[in-house]
Amino acid sequence: MHRRALTAEGAARLRARLREVGHEERGEEFEVNTLYAGASLDPLTRVLRLRRVGERAVLTYKERGASPSAIKRHREEETEVADADALAVIFEALGYRPALIYEKQRTTWRVAETEVVVDELPFGLFVEIEGEEEAIIIAERLLDLAEAEAVQESYPELTLTYGVRNGGVIESRFIKHEQDF
Repeated sequence: MHRRALTAEGAARLRARLREVGHEERGEEFEVNTLYAGASLDPLTRVLRLRRVGERAVLTYKERGASPSAIKRHREEETEVADADALAVIFEALGYRPALIYEKQRTTWRVAETEVVVDELPFGLFVEIEGEEEAIIIAERLLDLAEAEAVQESYPELTLTYGVRNGGVIESRFIKHEQDF
């Protein structure tokens, strides 16, 4: 999988361009992502992420690879989880603890053999394009993104920069929670 994250000037402009070029919106969802630390995990290079989307949950292992271009390459394995709360308890029993939590509102589109997602996070608006490198380049051109500034930092890295420490966890959320006061 190849990924390139780009900043977008504004959600309205980009969404208008997506509709203008005739691509279908595949849906919108709100996510809460928890990255765990412990043992050989590192929130910047090797990650266990538990993503909650409504009643669904997905566990992902990600390992960042070296990439000579602006298009990111990494290993990613994931599986659906039946009980996210039970899995969180198991992780903590094994010595893994939440290190980062970030929320995002994601809208997904299908463009030129790629998946294009528009992500709104508390610290900004981003576009990610996933697919083969040639298809990513085509999608960037169709959406007038080819000249946009590439963002090399991952969402966990951006959360470390812009998030707020809450106990032992760095969080980036849309609203303040009771424990933040």
